[in-house]
Amino acid sequence: MNGAVRAVVRAAIAKGCTPYAIYEGYQGLIEGGSMMKQMRWEDVRGWLSEGGTLIGTARCAPFRERWGRLTAAKNMIVNGIDALIVCGGDGSLTGADLFRSEWQGLLAELVSTGELTEEQVQGHEHLTIVGLVGSIDNDMSSTDATIGAFSSLSRICQSVDFIDATALSHSRAFVVEVMGRHCGWLALMAGIATGADYVFIPEQPPNSKTWGDEMCAIVHAHRKKGKRKTIVIVAEGAIDDQLNPVTAEDVKLLLVNKLGLDTRITTLGHVQRGGSAVAYDRMLSTLQGFDAVDAVLESTPETPSPMIGITENKICRKPLVESVALTQSVATAIKNKDFQKAMALRDTEFEEYYRAFLATTIIDDESLKVPEEKRLKIAIVNIGAPAGGMNAAARAAACYCLSKGHTPYAIHNGFTGLSRHDSVRELNWLDVDNWVIRGGSEIGTNRNLPDVDLGMVAYYFQKYSFDGLMIVGGFEAFISLYQLEQARVNYPAFRIPMVCLPATISNNVPGTEYSLGSDTCLNALVDYCDVIKQSASATRRRVFVVEVQGGKSGYVATYAGLCVGALAVYTPEEGISLRTLENDIVHLRESYAQDQGQNRAGKLILRNEKASKIFTTELIGDIIREEAKNRFDARTANPGHLQQGGIPSPMDRLRATRLAVKCMQFIEHNQETDIGKRGLAPESASVIGILGAKVVFTGVKYLYDHETELQNRRPRKTFWTTMKTVSETLSGRPPVSV
Repeated sequence: MNGAVRAVVRAAIAKGCTPYAIYEGYQGLIEGGSMMKQMRWEDVRGWLSEGGTLIGTARCAPFRERWGRLTAAKNMIVNGIDALIVCGGDGSLTGADLFRSEWQGLLAELVSTGELTEEQVQGHEHLTIVGLVGSIDNDMSSTDATIGAFSSLSRICQSVDFIDATALSHSRAFVVEVMGRHCGWLALMAGIATGADYVFIPEQPPNSKTWGDEMCAIVHAHRKKGKRKTIVIVAEGAIDDQLNPVTAEDVKLLLVNKLGLDTRITTLGHVQRGGSAVAYDRMLSTLQGFDAVDAVLESTPETPSPMIGITENKICRKPLVESVALTQSVATAIKNKDFQKAMALRDTEFEEYYRAFLATTIIDDESLKVPEEKRLKIAIVNIGAPAGGMNAAARAAACYCLSKGHTPYAIHNGFTGLSRHDSVRELNWLDVDNWVIRGGSEIGTNRNLPDVDLGMVAYYFQKYSFDGLMIVGGFEAFISLYQLEQARVNYPAFRIPMVCLPATISNNVPGTEYSLGSDTCLNALVDYCDVIKQSASATRRRVFVVEVQGGKSGYVATYAGLCVGALAVYTPEEGISLRTLENDIVHLRESYAQDQGQNRAGKLILRNEKASKIFTTELIGDIIREEAKNRFDARTANPGHLQQGGIPSPMDRLRATRLAVKCMQFIEHNQETDIGKRGLAPESASVIGILGAKVVFTGVKYLYDHETELQNRRPRKTFWTTMKTVSETLSGRPPVSV
């Protein structure tokens, strides 16, 4: 929420508006006075890394009454305010839209009673409302994510990861209760991201008579395979199909009495709300807050109140009233036992994740397996540098294959391992079960391409009769897929469906705006930069120049700069000039002169490792120190391979699972069509990616020919340009004069 407030305040000032912060929610509107504070640029410095909400929040019964809204309207007019950006849940947003619908009537009443004059209300005849959804439950329809949801999920996954070690050591079962009274998003996503055995969510309640047997059957099957631990995630609002509550205690009793498992209950409670926001929430709140100001300025009296949401990677505006109505209808559908409708009212991504969880959890169910003649041998290989989510992708692909009756194979140590050591191993369920939480690459990875020995690669493809291939990795994985596709003319073994799942911290693979590992990298960078800023803030007059990875793609530097509030970001796409440095040093001087050392927030400049051959990180630090003339100091920092991250972030685990399952379905589909049988059509060798609001498969040949800068190892289009513009606007960085 603090990131949203910061973005709204600074975007409003940058666009010539006057921002106010209303303290303690709607209560502040009613009390007025000091609870409605005009905000300055410096007031929100350092807010990105702060947890909770620094302007407070509170439930306000008086605002539900007309007299309360009447008082709020008066206080707004007195302060010259006629636009509200509200960050909250469906109740807060519903109240805001009601306020808007009554606005003219409220003003008329205030004038008629003499509380306000005609002159005071003139020019404020219409109230503009824009909604931002702040909810850890992620329970708002029409958006894929709400502000705070991924930070909460991160707390849950971290807790379950810690519990996992104890469960494994003692061969115990743990029942973990998470928040989610009417929405199972946290429980479901935590189940996927931690490799849980079973989840209970309100939208998909189990059969009231058989759920105990069904859960115990799955847990028993996992134990029989050799699994030493059991994790069951229960949403606090979990029910059965007769609307009876399913509690953590109920689950524990069944695991103890039916399976004889030593079982513990962990209720995470409000720890799920705490802590600093993760990178994704900082990005989401910042971009949505920035867009909210634009929505206010573009609004007309006839424009329906918008809610700022996100679909896949695209910030979008949805009608607020309709979104709230859809959200509330989920609870109604559950109450009416229309669970199919409840699932349909969630976004399509939610249902896909639920199916992916089932496909990677239920094993040895013959009813799920395809006929013998349609069972495939599918190879999985990692190419390029390690990236968070690689293991989760391999696990999801292998589990999906096993649930469908296919045979998954791992090619260890890339194409060199295959061509030199015949490094093919069949995967079983127990091999991969715990991979979802592991960083690095369990099957090994390197940067060597298949052209190291295409003939031997083809020989082993033919030897094992592979029917499909999933390549997980970065730019080298993309080039590998292209080489295999081009070699089909000479090597029939490559005439099979093949797909590349991008996984690289640089996020530089053509055909996608997201790569596995990029979120893990950004979280590592955000944590690192928060510590660096703390050091900088202690001296009051120090700027750190931080070098970040990313090759010749400025994505990581730009995204991290947005998330940590960097004063400037240097990328390879724009390069660094003397004029740019001069401009930024002048800006630094002015900034330090303005706050006179009173502000505790440190200052950062991020430089991509390939931004310039001449202006290195150390040289930039030296130049700043020299030009500062002892008015402030500069230091350099390089997080290095820390950026590859340790344990993958929940987002990378989730998307790895979802996209890997889609890759397996792509291979299945192409095997069943003429495309797959011919094996020569470009579409049967594709890159899976998230582009805007969609998950798409794009032929690798098309991407190679039309959308790739080979020399710079990056896509031709920089989809994150808007992010850089927002970052520079909110940092106050002045444009470089020509």
